[in-house]
Amino acid sequence: MPSGLGAVLTAMVTPFDDAGRVDEEGAVRLMHHLVDHGSDGVVVCGTTGEAPTLSDDEHLALIGLAADELRGKATVVAGAGSNDTRHAVHLTERSTELGADAILSVTPYYNRPNPRGIVAHFSEVSRATDRPIVLYNIPTRTGIDMPNDLLARLAQLDGIAAVKQANPDNLAPVDGLDVYAGNDDMLCDVLEMGGAGGILVASHVFGDEMRRMVDEPGSRREIDSQLQDAYEALAVTANPIPIKAALNLLGHDVGGLRLPLVEADEDELATVRAMLERYGLLVEAGA
Repeated sequence: MPSGLGAVLTAMVTPFDDAGRVDEEGAVRLMHHLVDHGSDGVVVCGTTGEAPTLSDDEHLALIGLAADELRGKATVVAGAGSNDTRHAVHLTERSTELGADAILSVTPYYNRPNPRGIVAHFSEVSRATDRPIVLYNIPTRTGIDMPNDLLARLAQLDGIAAVKQANPDNLAPVDGLDVYAGNDDMLCDVLEMGGAGGILVASHVFGDEMRRMVDEPGSRREIDSQLQDAYEALAVTANPIPIKAALNLLGHDVGGLRLPLVEADEDELATVRAMLERYGLLVEAGA
């Protein structure tokens, strides 16, 4: 496939310590755990990594850390998007210098550019790197959708190699692009249509099972059915609140969240805990 990034890419949370600082040691532990449990690579500083509340110094330090730790072991996709084209170009240039294998670049949010503006934005981003660029289409967060005809147009730009498609209404092959599932519950359908894989959240906990969905196509639908409960529980409130709750319950100690995100409330935490218990994972973690 053109992007060559792998099939199971985990959109990694950013661990914080008790003072709310980035926990780089915790990040390293989590990276290696993910690679040991089904992930071909990690996406660092994306939505799940709370990129909007990381300073540029924190953001770039995490990308450099991942590139150094995982070189030769797994792919590192750097979240480097912004609604300011100059800032997106800067993050893309620096992520490239730091050794990221690819760039994840989200549709400019809040500004609501028209299609000509979107093409102009990604033209500038594409000139800022020699690494594959994964477009990120997530209209529920950005307020704007990139339809498939626009994605096909963007695929003609040098370096635009793939799309993380988080709009299920758009799910279809796109000429010139690898298609990655942008939501966990889309992975099976993406694989069935010949897509590249997924940029996933549940793979923090169910990476081995999601790996099997790639490697065992005959069992794919059955595995997907078995994971529906997990997908629902991990979407009980805004990502990454539930996945951080799950990881902490399982002993991974990824810390809390940065405002305006707040930790899971009593009901949300109970939903996540009950799901982990149903899968037998809290018993294994000694909880």
